[in-house]
Amino acid sequence: MVKISAAEVSKLRKATGAGMMDCKKALVEAEGDFDKAIEVLRKKGQKVAAKRADRESSEGVAIARVSEDATKAIAMSLNCETDFVAKNDDFVTLAEQLADLALDFENKDAFLAADFNGMTVAEKLTEQTGVIGEKIEIGGFERLEAPFIGSYVHGKKIAAIVGLSAKIDKAAQLAKELSMQVASMGATSLSYKGFDPAYVAAETEARIAAIEKDNEELARLGKTLKNVPKYISMQQLTPEVLAQAEEEAKAQLKAEGKPEQIWDKILPGKMERFISDNTTLDQEQCLLDQKFIMDEKKTVEEYVKSFGDITVVDFKKVSLV
Repeated sequence: MVKISAAEVSKLRKATGAGMMDCKKALVEAEGDFDKAIEVLRKKGQKVAAKRADRESSEGVAIARVSEDATKAIAMSLNCETDFVAKNDDFVTLAEQLADLALDFENKDAFLAADFNGMTVAEKLTEQTGVIGEKIEIGGFERLEAPFIGSYVHGKKIAAIVGLSAKIDKAAQLAKELSMQVASMGATSLSYKGFDPAYVAAETEARIAAIEKDNEELARLGKTLKNVPKYISMQQLTPEVLAQAEEEAKAQLKAEGKPEQIWDKILPGKMERFISDNTTLDQEQCLLDQKFIMDEKKTVEEYVKSFGDITVVDFKKVSLV
């Protein structure tokens, strides 16, 4: 039997992250050949990965990386099976190293094929699956390019990046605050213009049905009924719909006996209320239409406009919660 020194074991452990006994066994099997020992550990990882392929890897670490010039960024997660592993220092270090590398790749597939200390990222993940004994994989992978990008990571579980149209004096502040908004408020789209009309139609039908069902119970209990909207997105509020709503508002004012000369003062508020009542989907899922978390008197779009001639280009988020 080839005698394996402690220094050789330590060197292999440093290179792979595997336990001392696993490294020693691999070196013994490889008869002291360092490269062959790495291959032994890799094959062990492949066997473990195959056994755990169907396991759910819902724990892990979410990370954001922004380039030095703040024009490109990635949000990604390194996933594992348990919170115990997710909090392990070696696991977190690996996630940080992978994130540093990921910034240079356009998509997840290209990143997985990238070189990581003499092996591909995919091979490294397989190796670490064998080392740790849990399914290890890249979960979310999002990339963004813009004139200026900021980021925010919440509790190592949510990573958000936001791109702005220009690098203004307070771009870093604005981009970070918007990234916090993305992380906490669940936006899925920048604007209602990005919604699939079929999705809006299906969501409208589902929401109306849910409210009508709630109203049946409220009526039974003698409580105030919820308003049943006709629409849920600005995408549905065509010029014709808005014109009809204005005519109905005028008819209501007339029925209430309000003098016609003061209608112009009342109508804007009524139309604003109509739009608010009929754009609930936008307010929930569209970043620009959400109430800004630091000042709920403003929408995100209104807050962005307060910074001057700048707009939000896009945003991305990776979440483990």
